[in-house]
Amino acid sequence: MEIGKLNQDETSGRSVRHGILRTFAFAFSGLWHLLRTQRNARIEIAIGLGAGALGAWLRVSRVEWAVLATTMALVLILEGLNTAIESAVDLAMPRQHPLAKACKDLAAGMVLVAAIVAVTVGLLILGPPLWQRLVK
Repeated sequence: MEIGKLNQDETSGRSVRHGILRTFAFAFSGLWHLLRTQRNARIEIAIGLGAGALGAWLRVSRVEWAVLATTMALVLILEGLNTAIESAVDLAMPRQHPLAKACKDLAAGMVLVAAIVAVTVGLLILGPPLWQRLVK
């Protein structure tokens, strides 16, 4: 589209809504790809669901829910970015290269850092009330 010219889609609310729905469809397709192809993402979701169930049982506060949810989302976001980086590197560099390996290792390392932080946050939030319930 040239600058200064209106795209017909931009003048019609219906077409713009269709475009937004398409954007959401692409996003959900990406999430489905992550869940379908990445075992670690499925494991992280299972652990997150377990932590959520435990949080519900322990009746954690709203602030604690916000911290848990943000931490779980961070891990999944980084897992998705790691997958995207690995795919892009594989596409750009089909053969092994030290820089390609460094990119992939760095992305995986960031997921590991987030996972360690998530476990720590989970233990700090869920540990004390769980301990109280268990020793009653």
